[in-house]
Amino acid sequence: MPGAGHVYAGRPGRGLRFLMALGLLFGLGVAMHARLLPPGGLEDPLGLLRCAAQVAIGLPYGLARWLADPMGLPMDPGYDYGNTFTEVAGLLNVLVILDAWDTARGRRA
Repeated sequence: MPGAGHVYAGRPGRGLRFLMALGLLFGLGVAMHARLLPPGGLEDPLGLLRCAAQVAIGLPYGLARWLADPMGLPMDPGYDYGNTFTEVAGLLNVLVILDAWDTARGRRA
C-alpha cells in the first residue's frame, strides 16, 4: 500500500498524504480505462517495463485487475492518459518506498 512504510516509521500524516495522492492518480488512470498489463514474458521488453511500473503500486493494482476490466478501452479518449497515470503512480510509489526506507534508517528527518 502506498504510504504504509511511512505510517510504520511513525509518520502517519505523510503516509496518508502519499496514500491519497498515489491512490487518486492510479484510480484516475483506471477510471480512464487504462489497460492493466499482466506480467508477461521477455518477448515484449517495453510491455514488461510498463507492467513493472503498474505493479509497483502494490495492492491497488491487484484490486483493479480483479474489479475493473484489465484490457481497458483503447477507443476511449483517455486511454493513453490512463495508461500513463497508472504507470506514473507505480513509479512514484517506488520513490515513496525509498523515502520511507531512508526515513526508517535515520538518514532523513
